[in-house]
Amino acid sequence: MSGQGSGGNVLAALCSFFIPGLGQLLQGRLLMAIVQFVLAGALWFVMLGWIIHLWSIIDAAKFKSKE
Repeated sequence: MSGQGSGGNVLAALCSFFIPGLGQLLQGRLLMAIVQFVLAGALWFVMLGWIIHLWSIIDAAKFKSKE
């Protein structure tokens, strides 16, 4: 993946829009993907999952590779 603002990050953000953590998984960040997916799922039971959902989208969009 390229840096912030690249097409890869846009695709990752779109994936996270539909399923929290999917964009991070697409970027190769397995641990962050699991954390966001589990947190969003748990918090949707108390109607606060949208917070994690938005965090997932923004995190995927702003990710910068260390390369």
